[in-house]
Amino acid sequence: MKNTSTLILLASVLSLVAACGEGEKKAPTAAAGAAAVMPPPEVDVITVKTGNATLTQDLPGRLLAIRSAQVRARVEGVLEKRLFAEGSDVAAGKPLFQIDARTFQAQAAAAEADLAAAKATFDRYKPLLDIKAVSQQEYDGALAKQKQAEAALAKARLDLENAVPRAPIAGRAGRALVTEGALVGKGDATHLVTIEQLDPIRVEFSQSYSDLLRLQQAVKTGKQKKSDSAKVELLLEDGSIYAEKGLLQFTDLAVDPNSGAVVLRAEFPNPRRELLPGTFVRVRLPEAELDNAIRVPQRAVQGGPTGQLVMTVDAEGKATPRPIKTGAMSGTDFIITEGLKVGDQVIVNGLQKARPGTVVKPVQWNPAAPIMQAPPAAPTVATPATTSAPPAKPAAATPAAKPTEEKK
Repeated sequence: MKNTSTLILLASVLSLVAACGEGEKKAPTAAAGAAAVMPPPEVDVITVKTGNATLTQDLPGRLLAIRSAQVRARVEGVLEKRLFAEGSDVAAGKPLFQIDARTFQAQAAAAEADLAAAKATFDRYKPLLDIKAVSQQEYDGALAKQKQAEAALAKARLDLENAVPRAPIAGRAGRALVTEGALVGKGDATHLVTIEQLDPIRVEFSQSYSDLLRLQQAVKTGKQKKSDSAKVELLLEDGSIYAEKGLLQFTDLAVDPNSGAVVLRAEFPNPRRELLPGTFVRVRLPEAELDNAIRVPQRAVQGGPTGQLVMTVDAEGKATPRPIKTGAMSGTDFIITEGLKVGDQVIVNGLQKARPGTVVKPVQWNPAAPIMQAPPAAPTVATPATTSAPPAKPAAATPAAKPTEEKK
């Protein structure tokens, strides 16, 4: 009886193992079926067409204040007080510092007294000269002393006025270069603070002279038309485009012998003081106009072992690499000189899903939409495999109950 029960239990275990094995064999089949019916991945595409394009060049530059003034101490004395907030906008003529003025006040009072005495002497001598009571020499000496006293008083009043340095221009005051209690103006005009006018703001940039010659030659031969636009764009350090357009102001016709470049300047409105002097930027300069040009977004162009290429969608809906040649830039787009024709579909977003030969679903690209991200495919495949394997068959539990009945 005991041996019979053992054999029945062994048969139950073997039956359970066999059922698990069948479930594992069925799981990959179900997963493969789920993968086989997955739709082709969507990719953003543009349809190639021709049109007019403005050729641009991005040139490095640096922002500069349109006007800059250094405020210096014109008189010697101890700095008593700073009268402005660092980094604030100040109006022209605003008092910025207070230098100890007691010495200058005393000098001005003494000069006023000297002038009064000299004037009284001169006034007394004037009628006496008519009656020959004083000599001409004495009269001229009194007049000279009066003139000297007037000059001394003017100098004393000017020193008293300079004891309060003021803003020579309107603009933004920088960091104070001296502190209260410092002795300024002794031996030289101490630099107190710098004021910079930031609206508008200037950018200086340079263009290679060889590029300028190449452009002139293309215009001369008729391949390109010279751009009449004097408006330029500013690219900030993070790659974004500044909201205000600038005006090209100055072209230096001389070539820098050290860099072989031509210096250019532009001015940009800066009402909100977003642009600060010293910042490195890039200026997008319009150079020429091109007719019947093919443009492709920069993100669609890839570099390969044999050169540049783009991924296209062929007539069968498959992703196909296409070798191309690029020319100049038009904003953020490449001008394509070879490799594409009107009607081609070029993949712009979703390149990570568009491997050569892969069937894809092209969707017209919306530049305002966010860049597409590839969804993770692993959880989709794993889910059918987990649910298709049964944990155990009900039949496996039936033989296990027989030993109990026989035992009774």
